[in-house]
Formats: sequence, structure tokens, C-alpha cells
Amino acid sequence: MHLFTANHVKLLNSCYPPASSLTTAGPDYTPNSHELSRLTYYASNHPAKLAKVGSELEKRLRLECKKAKSGNIRSRASLLMSLSIFRALATECRRDIALLSPSLIGAVDCTLCAFPSDLEVIARAASVFTAWTTYTNGHLIGADSNMTKDYLSILKQFATLSSKVSPDQETQNRTRLIGLAALTAALNSEALYNDIGQFGAQVSIILHPIMVIILETALSLLDVQASEVKDTPSSPYLAEFRTRPALERRAASIHVHIDGDKGPSNDEVSDASLHALFSLLNHANGAQLGYIMQSSFDNLNDLKSWTNTSHCCWYAQRIAEWAQYQYRYVIPTWLVDCLLSQPDTDVDPSLHKTLATMVTSVFTSPTPLINLSSSDIMSNLVTFLLRRITTAPGESTLAALVDCIASLGCHVYYSDQIQDLAGELIGRLTTVEVQGIIVQDKMNALQSRSTAIHHLFEGLLGLIRAANSDEAEDEAKQESVLQATKKAMEKMSVPSTGVTDERASRRARIPPDIWQDTLSLLCDNDRQVRQDAAKALVYYIPQEMPKNGEAHSHEGPKHIRRLADGTSLTIRAYQSIGDGGFKFLNSVHAYAYILAISSTLNMPLTSIPQYNADGATARASTDSHDLQEKPIVTPTTGRRSLNTPRVRKESLILRLLEKTPPHPTTSSKATEEDYANILKILNTIHVYLPLYGLMAGIPMLHTLNNALDTPDVTPELAQRVIAIKTLIAHVWRTVGQVWKVEELVSLADQSIESLSSISMEQTADLRSFLLAQGVNANTALSLLASCPTVQEAAGFDQDALLRRLTQKWTPEMALKHHDNGSGYEVTFRGDGISPLLKISPALMHIENISLQSLARSTRGLGVTDLREALEGRSSMSNPALVRPPSVSTLDHASSSFMTGDPSLRLTQTRSRTRNKKRSTPAGSGEVRDVLTRLGITKHNSSLLKGTFPTLQKANQG
Repeated sequence: MHLFTANHVKLLNSCYPPASSLTTAGPDYTPNSHELSRLTYYASNHPAKLAKVGSELEKRLRLECKKAKSGNIRSRASLLMSLSIFRALATECRRDIALLSPSLIGAVDCTLCAFPSDLEVIARAASVFTAWTTYTNGHLIGADSNMTKDYLSILKQFATLSSKVSPDQETQNRTRLIGLAALTAALNSEALYNDIGQFGAQVSIILHPIMVIILETALSLLDVQASEVKDTPSSPYLAEFRTRPALERRAASIHVHIDGDKGPSNDEVSDASLHALFSLLNHANGAQLGYIMQSSFDNLNDLKSWTNTSHCCWYAQRIAEWAQYQYRYVIPTWLVDCLLSQPDTDVDPSLHKTLATMVTSVFTSPTPLINLSSSDIMSNLVTFLLRRITTAPGESTLAALVDCIASLGCHVYYSDQIQDLAGELIGRLTTVEVQGIIVQDKMNALQSRSTAIHHLFEGLLGLIRAANSDEAEDEAKQESVLQATKKAMEKMSVPSTGVTDERASRRARIPPDIWQDTLSLLCDNDRQVRQDAAKALVYYIPQEMPKNGEAHSHEGPKHIRRLADGTSLTIRAYQSIGDGGFKFLNSVHAYAYILAISSTLNMPLTSIPQYNADGATARASTDSHDLQEKPIVTPTTGRRSLNTPRVRKESLILRLLEKTPPHPTTSSKATEEDYANILKILNTIHVYLPLYGLMAGIPMLHTLNNALDTPDVTPELAQRVIAIKTLIAHVWRTVGQVWKVEELVSLADQSIESLSSISMEQTADLRSFLLAQGVNANTALSLLASCPTVQEAAGFDQDALLRRLTQKWTPEMALKHHDNGSGYEVTFRGDGISPLLKISPALMHIENISLQSLARSTRGLGVTDLREALEGRSSMSNPALVRPPSVSTLDHASSSFMTGDPSLRLTQTRSRTRNKKRSTPAGSGEVRDVLTRLGITKHNSSLLKGTFPTLQKANQG
């Protein structure tokens, strides 16, 4: 028996009207305002009583829910008033809302469970919930297990309401809007972001209805609404959420639809869902974005929406666009990691393709991304591509992965980025070329190898095309700004001397020494591989290959006309291409020569490894005795080299040279398609590299023409000889057109016409007849050497030029270069790389450090030159004398520099001066000159260079 009633209970009871008037309290169902003010005043001034008030109110609300669920109208009216009292307490006692939180959250959860379809009750409960989310600091989420359980239950119920399907479209939209309003309040609350351990569970619940609505909405409408999301907040209260302290915020009220008003449309629902998504992404950091991506993936799996590729890509683009600038890199990185982690079997076939397409859509969108480790992404994508080729070589995912690889070229953040990515792809090409692909079925081994090389080439070309396209767009924007600046200066009568039309490239071109590793594939035993290698080379030479000393133009006919009109190309320019470019052209002509006449083409040195029944890899067996791998012994050390892909490739090329016959035979492997590819390659060289094409190509043509003088000619061999002579004639015709030597063009046309009309059956002596056909090499060389334009460009007189063009040429000489008279070394990528790369391999462990951005000289200037300049000096121990000119730290934003270990940064060091009293040698001027050429001067002491040095230099000018 209670002798008295507690004061807080009296105050609470007085807030309700008499039981007889509860049924007439509608439609507002509000408690007595005066008594409610007294209750909130009491609770705010006596925080110790707030928990008791909340507990008493929750107990009463649970009883009302039980009675109202059974149909008691008075209890339902009292329940609505109790919810209003909870909201008033949360608003007025916001400073101590943590004391009220367990009771309030429990009451809202109980109400939603009891009335899942009563919109009036749900709206009142949602208003209570939004008031709590506005003022709570979220510390109890995760700390109080019972409250956390009730809170997650509330989110699940609102999420269910947000995606509820109803026969009545108006009721469905009203229900969804109430649920989305409550979820949006939770997204803007500290309860979501306070505990990272609970963040993933909450996001997984909240994202589900948002994604359901997005997948149901047309993309055209989504695009329109997404463009307005940033500028039009869904609520004026949420707009000030982050700008005001918690105690000064205002909680939004959620009201049920008023009779007579027009119901909400589907557009309003989709707009509310986009605002909720924007609120989530706009506040999330990098770790939280990872949870968001994982929740998105799980929801797409549950909804079985991987076939809806267009909506998935739109969703990925919006996440990247709306995420905070410094964390956007998480989206493509997470998608690639997710792609790599997927099993090869028992997976939705559309999953891999859609994930790859989502990555592509992010990279091809205009949204800038920083901190992106493009090298890691490239490596992962190529790894997954080769893995899918091993398991499913014919699936459509491969094309999507190639597009994904190519899309990395859309974001260039440092000058050597495309070089690095291309180097990664070409390195994989080399590995696949000599080792093949590990497959279980030996019958498909060679086909898988061919497929892998084909897709790697497609990715390589796509990467360059994307980079060039992106660069062209930037140049177009610069052009528009330039024109606007000129017009403004003209209006102001300001001289336009500071404005120039010359714009430096934002990125460095891929040098020939990187592309060189692909050339051996021109002589691959697989026809498709040869075709892919030729196609890539024909694109590389005009579009990408640096053309030092040539006319800097990619305009084709205009380029030819300028040369014919006397473009100043000197022998010094010819020599400047030196180690990299000229070796590259020599190699191209050597492989073209081998392909044209050889009867043995490249195959993997060993067959593809096979799996035993227990899954272990068996020892590889050779397909042919001629192709058995032999140990490589270097001429300098006499020791066996490591069995690396590069060493194995060297062995493969040496073997190819050994088996190249002096004359074409009936067993030569080249097809009509191969001869057409050779012609495209040689013509491309002569059009875009006319001077270098002459010096590297004419001796090869002369040698190839002489090789056609074979002693035994059969009708079958005659057909091949005619094909080669026709090829040579077409190349001479191109040379004549480039240099405007009309007599040479006429001579080539006559030869082509005569070769096309040969009838073998009417010829008695095939050998004599064939020798008389084709372009007369001596006549063609005389016409070319007597051309003044060629003489001026090459820097030779007629006799010297003729000797240069008729010098001895063999494929061995073209593919090898003499090394101090001790032996021959096959020319591979890296021959001209700075010694810094050999002494600082640890630098390559730094994320995004470009291999090609490290210092290198155009003519191979290095330690040897410095040693010669220092000859006679008593000490060579000073490290400053052999120090490279600079090391690029690549001032692009990289994740390793933003968040990584500071010890990984490249720092400037100073060498100690030793033996200061040592006398200066007589050759100090020569030493100073070499140091200047190396870039080591007092004016160039910084170890740091700009991300885009050429662009910066142009801007400074």
C-alpha cells in the first residue's frame, strides 16, 4: 500500500487529460501544455530525477502499447501523448539526455514493434527518435548492450518502412518518407560515428533501403536529382547540424500526411534517399568508407542486382564524387581488392564483370582522385586478369578487365605515371611470353598464353589511348583559357608577348627502352600474338614514341611536307636518339628481317607446367628438342645466370638468331598477314621517323634484298620471294614519297606493277627471272643518296651517305652491341638507365616511385664518363662525385607520403668534404663540365623535382 506518490509521478500524471476526454483529444493528441512545462522544468533542474521520469514513462508506454494493440482507442490516444512527452523531455533536457536515452530508445522500439503499419503512431515515434539523434553524443552505443540492441532494432524497423511495398502507391510513398527521415536523422547523428565497431552494423542496415530505392529509379531522374543534392539540403535543421553545437541544434519534427493534401510522389522518395546517401558520404572518413563499400557489396549481393550494371556504375560514381576529397581513393581501391578476393568458382558470372565495370566508371568519371596507388591497382588487375584467363579464358569479364586497366590512364598525377604502368604491363608480357600460363589442361596451355598476351596488349594500348585522350581534353581547356586571355589582353591593349601557344605535355612519353621488350613477340610462333605485337607497335611509333631530333609533329602529311621542304635535321640530332631510340629501331628491323625469312619462330623455352592429380606442379617437359633450355653463361663472369624471365628471354632470342637462315626457304613461317604487318611497321617508321628510318632501315632492306638471291628456287619459294620483293618495293615507294624523290617513287611503282603480273608457269629459269624483278637496290640507293634534302638532314655528302646506307647489316649486329670488345650482349630494356637504379634498389619499395623518373642521360652519360674525367686524381672515394643529378620524389599525392612512414621519404643529403687541402688536378675544367652535364652543380643541388617538370618549365617561361 503506497502512502504517498512521488513528485515526478504526480507531474507526469498531470500531463494527461482525464480518461473520459482522451477520445476527443484528436487529431493532435498533445499532453496538457502547462503541466508538461512543469514536468520538463522539474526534470531539467533535477537531473538525478530524469532517469526515474524516463523509466516511469517507459513503463506506462509499454502498458499503453499492449492495450492499444488489442484495439483500445483510449490507450492509443494516451500512447501518442506519451511519445510527445518523451520528445519534450529529450528537447528540454538535452544536456543530460544520456540519462533519458535507455528509456527513450526502449520506448520507441516497443512502439514500432507494436504498430508497424499505423502511420500516425510511427510518425510520432520517428519524431521522438530524431530528437534523440539530434542531441545525443552516442557514447552509450556499444557501451550499453541493451540499449545498443534496441537502437539497432529501431534502425531495422525504419529501414523496413523505407523500402516497404504497398498496393496503395500514396501510402507506400508516405511510409517510405517517414522511414527515410528517421534514417537520415541517424546518419547525421553522433550515434553513428562515435563507435567504429558499431558503424558497420548501422550502415549495413541503413544502406539497404537507400539502394533499393536507387535501383528502382530511372537513371535519368537520378542524374537530375544528384546534381541538386549538394545545393539543396533535405531539411533546414540537418543543414545546420554540423555547424552548430549540440545544445544549440533544433530537432526536426516528422508529421503524418494531412487529409486533403496531395500525397508524395516517387520523385520525392528518390530525392530523400539521395540526400540520405549524401549525408552519409559527406561525413565518412577513409575507414568508414571501407565499411560503406562492404555494406554496399553485401546489399547488392542480397538484392541480386549485379546484372543491373548501369545502376551499379552510377552508384560507384556517386560514392566517389560525394566522398570527402582526401578519401576518394578508397572506392576504386576497395573495388579492386574485392574483385581480387572473389573465388574463381561458385560466383555469379555477372559479379566480376560488374565490379570491373564499376572501377572503370570511377576512373573515367571527371571526379579527381588523390592518394591513389595506381601501380598497386594495375598489379592487382593484371593478376586477376591472368587468373581469369587460367580458369575461364572465354568469358566476357576479360574485356571488362581490359577496359578497367585502360581507364587508369584517365588519371595522370605525376609525369612518369604512364611509363610506370606501361612498364608493369610489359613486364607481365615478358613473363607470359617465356613462361606461359599455368593451366590444368595442357591442350589449352598455348591458347591461354595467346589470350593473355592479346589482352595485355589491349590493356597497354587502351592505357595510352586514355592518357592521350585525357591530355587532349586538358589541352582543349588550356586553349580556351589561352584564347580568352588573349582577347582580354587585346581589349586592354596589353602586349601578348607573355602568352604562347606552345604547351608542354603533362606526362613523359614511354621511352623505347621500355617498349623494347615487346618486339620479340613480332617473331612469336603464334599468329595472333604476332598480329597483336605488330598492331601495338604501329600505334606506339606515331602516337607515343619520343622523336628526339625529328620534326615534332604527329600530323602525318604535313610532317612529310616539312621534311621535303628542307626541315633542318642534322647528324647531331640523329646521334641524339642514340642508345634508346636507335637501338629500338635496329631491333624492329632485325625482328622484321627474321620474321620475313625464318622457318623457326619463338616458342616458350619450356612447355606450360602441368598439375598432377594431387595438385602439385609437375616438372615441365619440352615440346621440342631444339627448344630445350640451356644454361646462360655470361662472357665476363663465366658463371651460370639466374633463371629469371629476362635471362630466359635472352636465351630465346639468341636461339632465334642462331636458327635464322641466310635465305628464305619453303618452310619459312611468315604468312601474307605477317608481310602486311611488316609493311605497316616499316612504313610507319619512315613516315614518323624518316631520318632514323633511313639509317636503321635502308641497310636492312639492302640485306633482305640480297638474301633473296637463293640458289634453289621452286615455284612455292618463288611465291614467297615475290611477296618479299613486293614488300621491299612498297617500302621504297614510301621512302620516295617522304623525301619527295619522284624518280624513286616511279621506280617502285614500276616494280610493284611488274611483280603483280608475274606468271610462274611461263618462266623457265625462276632464279634469273626473279633476280631481274623488283626494285634495283643500287639504283634506289643512288637516287636516295643524291637527294639534297636527305644529305642535309643526315649531314653527309653523297658518297659518305651511300657508304652509310650500304654498310654491312645483319640481325645479330642489330640486336647486339659490342661491349668493350669482350663479347656481345643482347639489347634489352634498361641498357641506358642511370647507375642510380643499380645502386639504389631500395628506392623501388617506395610506393609510386617511378622507375623512369630517376635520373638518366640521353646519351648514357654516367660513372664511366666521370671516371675518365677524373683520371689521374689520387682519390675516387668522394661520393659526391658520382652522385646522380636528381631523384624524383614525385610531388603527386601518394598514400605512402600522406599516411605512410616518414622514413620512406627521399631526403636531401650532403656529402662530407674530404682532404680539403688536396690540390686541384689539371683537368678540373673537364671534371666540372662532366658534373654540369650530369646536373650536379651549385644551381641544381636540390634532390626534389616537380611532378610535371616540363609543364612547370613552360608555365615559368
